Amino acid sequence: MERSLLVTVKFDSDKDRWYIKDIANELGELAKSTGAEIIDQVICRPDKPTANLFIGQGKAQEIASLVQEKQIDTVIFSQDFSSTQQRNLEEIINAKTIDRTQLILDIFSRRAKSPEGKMQVELAQLEYLLPRLAGKGIVLSRLGGGIGTRGPGEQKLEMDRRRIREKINRLKNDLKRFSEHRQNLKKKRKENAIPGVAIVGYTSAGKSTLLNTLASSQQIISSALFTTLDPLSKAIILPNGEHVVVSDTVGFLHNLGHHLIEAFKATLEEVIDADLLIHVLDVSHPLIYEHNASVFEVLRDLKADQKPMITALNKIDLLEDKIWLEKLKNDFINPVAISAKLKQNINSLLSEIEKKFVARMISVELVLDNSRMDLIDLFHRQGRVDEVNYLEKGIKIKANLPKILFQKLLHSNQIKEVFNS
Repeated sequence: MERSLLVTVKFDSDKDRWYIKDIANELGELAKSTGAEIIDQVICRPDKPTANLFIGQGKAQEIASLVQEKQIDTVIFSQDFSSTQQRNLEEIINAKTIDRTQLILDIFSRRAKSPEGKMQVELAQLEYLLPRLAGKGIVLSRLGGGIGTRGPGEQKLEMDRRRIREKINRLKNDLKRFSEHRQNLKKKRKENAIPGVAIVGYTSAGKSTLLNTLASSQQIISSALFTTLDPLSKAIILPNGEHVVVSDTVGFLHNLGHHLIEAFKATLEEVIDADLLIHVLDVSHPLIYEHNASVFEVLRDLKADQKPMITALNKIDLLEDKIWLEKLKNDFINPVAISAKLKQNINSLLSEIEKKFVARMISVELVLDNSRMDLIDLFHRQGRVDEVNYLEKGIKIKANLPKILFQKLLHSNQIKEVFNS
């Protein structure tokens, strides 16, 4: 466990709405997710970043004294800095110094389980490393590993630019093949008229818990940040019999840069392609409005902020002030108050999802040929069968079916007779 010093920086010129204490708290949560032992914290409020040290010379010397006094292994900053600033800071501080991106990429490397997820993280780490290869000093001579160096490995840190670019190109090609495979699966889903729902939200809002509840799945649940990095999709059946595919996505974060969004693009493809978003918000968190703004910032980057949305106001079991809950319902899009953990009001959420897709379904009474048991099986898989009667002239069925499926069967003359539609 690395003895770590946290340095929270907020410039006077910064228009970020977050208070510095909240930035410091989140930095602490991120550091804990890497297993760091937090020894002390420093708050820094300069007017603006300096070109050589990012922070002032005096503050850098103060940090250096703390590092020596408390035997600090790693200094973690709340903001990103350039390779030059990092190198200069490390020369003064005399300890490994990492920025926010390095910290988050380290968490990603711990969370990624699938081959695709690991490739995405390695690609992000190499792209982060490439422009920093010109630097010398601690940043390129870390032999012991640890926070901020996990992933590609020391042999990759010593690659020259050409070899790293070649590796980046190989990873991009491999990830493209994964993406093409997913697109083929989605194409089949679209052909079968199965809509997609993506669960989005701030990290630790309860997205994986909600997926578990909706789909009776066993996704890993943890209070740690970024538990979900690899894409996960599950099929569920709505009360009207319609089948939908629900996908969990990586948690969003305050001030998440474009380069980090690229690091988990696989899960975000589900957001881009989804027919409906379920935005999970932790109503018990004091920064609920800031979390909401951070999520929409990422959705705007993905051009997905105008998609149909339901806001799941989660963790109502932790909220003592019910009047506050009523106020929250007026501030968010299509709100449904739930507790995913205790399965409270989940039926209300399912009903809201059903309303979003009600125009896709049709109630029909029809007759099939006696030999078409395959179609009955299909109706059970993609809709809801209410009644089946076996007659001399055929199989009479009452069902709720996707309109696309019904029209396809009707036009291909696979239905003998329709009584109503």
